[in-house]
Amino acid sequence: MEIPDFGIPPRLASRMSMAEQYEYLRTRLSRRRTLVTAGAVAGGLLTGCSGGSKPSAGATPTLSASSLDKAPGSSVTPFGRHLAFGADPRTQMRISWQVPSTVRKPYVRVGARPDDLGRRIAAEVRDLHTPGVEGVRPAVEQYYLHAALDDLLPGTTYYYGVGHDGFDPAAPEHRSTIASFRTAPANPETFVFTAFGDQGVGKAAAANDHVLLREKPAFHLHAGDICYADTNGTGKESDGYDARFWDLFLKQTEPVARSVPWMVTTGNHDMEAWYSPDGYGGQLARFSLPDSGFDPRTAPGVYAFTYGNVGVVALDANDVSYEIPANFGYSEGKQTAWLDTKLGELRAAKGVDFVVVFFHHCAYSTSAHASDGGVRAEWLPLFARHQVDLVINGHNHVYERTDAVKNGEVGRPVPIGGSTDPTRDGIVYVTAGGGGKDLYGFPAGVRESYEGHAGERESVDTFHWTKSRQNSPETVEWSRVRYRGFSLLSVRARAGSDPRLTVSAFTDTGRRVDHFEVRRGR
Repeated sequence: MEIPDFGIPPRLASRMSMAEQYEYLRTRLSRRRTLVTAGAVAGGLLTGCSGGSKPSAGATPTLSASSLDKAPGSSVTPFGRHLAFGADPRTQMRISWQVPSTVRKPYVRVGARPDDLGRRIAAEVRDLHTPGVEGVRPAVEQYYLHAALDDLLPGTTYYYGVGHDGFDPAAPEHRSTIASFRTAPANPETFVFTAFGDQGVGKAAAANDHVLLREKPAFHLHAGDICYADTNGTGKESDGYDARFWDLFLKQTEPVARSVPWMVTTGNHDMEAWYSPDGYGGQLARFSLPDSGFDPRTAPGVYAFTYGNVGVVALDANDVSYEIPANFGYSEGKQTAWLDTKLGELRAAKGVDFVVVFFHHCAYSTSAHASDGGVRAEWLPLFARHQVDLVINGHNHVYERTDAVKNGEVGRPVPIGGSTDPTRDGIVYVTAGGGGKDLYGFPAGVRESYEGHAGERESVDTFHWTKSRQNSPETVEWSRVRYRGFSLLSVRARAGSDPRLTVSAFTDTGRRVDHFEVRRGR
């Protein structure tokens, strides 16, 4: 769907930051007297939202329960459950979900057995209003609920149900809604985690979720561009946008995310200019993510956690991207400083064998968006200094994997089935952008090369983005594996006397197209 410009002339919009566009938009909407209501909800296809005719006075999410203390809840069914770790995955879990209309006193029941959910925890309500645009889209009200579970026991399976006045998950008629999760172990043990980016809503996205469940991951990393409610992804209020796609996405994802912590970060399509100057108001309403010392109120996709022997760091590459500059420099260097400190802490932490970093824009890729020079300039020196073991990106809708890269060149070839040592060889970068959205390709004449279809190693003519938003051509030899298909990454982290990361890529049908190992100091 092509959405027209909403009031900012294109030439002016191209010169404005997201914050400036937000202020322009806020002023414009405060004068608007008529908003289209949510009565025309796509013929009933998109559910879980209701309309409103109130004008937008800033269009920011309201974190208040008072507006939801109105309705009987017996006919309101929760949906879209998704989990996330707190700062300590051994003892903290965050449970989030959505309701299609107002409810009273939402809560979570939790216990050690599905028939004994004795602990009851009140939920926080985050009411998100999306203003309508006359003749284009209706206004939308969405209600997201979040409960913080603390003081849990490590390595323990818990059962939970979400409810509100009039809907008790422990009641016999609602027992089918009870789900479970498992906290991280007290001491490192072998586990699996999965990753991809650029998912969206559709058959391929759902198929990837099915393969993901087969891997039985302890958690999943989503490298941004989560649902594509914002269709253009430039971070401008003139982007095409329909908030109701989030309802579809959370319903699609619920069979996985209700039991697998769904750890997201921000892509360019996740900058939604309707909610806050930086575009992250929507993400703040929909997700509860770890607080790791970098203010989650301004950068919800920046955090870190440790699971077993692996430290994981999530970054917001919109802050450093040369390609899509809507949020360029918004943290004023604070994110990069935090990253330096956090990587140092993780590398020095007892029991942490590996450090994995994930974010959206690619450090090394030859596909359509190619490589982002801003990511390279700001973060790659830190990755090298702290000997990061694996970097996972999205953005390009393909699977592409490098050799070990050191000082911008091949430090060591890592063929399919090979092994690498980051302390000696450099770092392997994986583009895992085949999560479900329409696929990209590789430069003209460049062949795919993957397990069972491996070609001779070749150089590739590609480019990287410069600070002036120009394409700087480069010929590279680090592109080892290239697969143009829907896929996901599965990483088995082995603890003990011989720790290693075994990294595999699977298609949306479960066929393996790549695998290699990361072993330090071997």
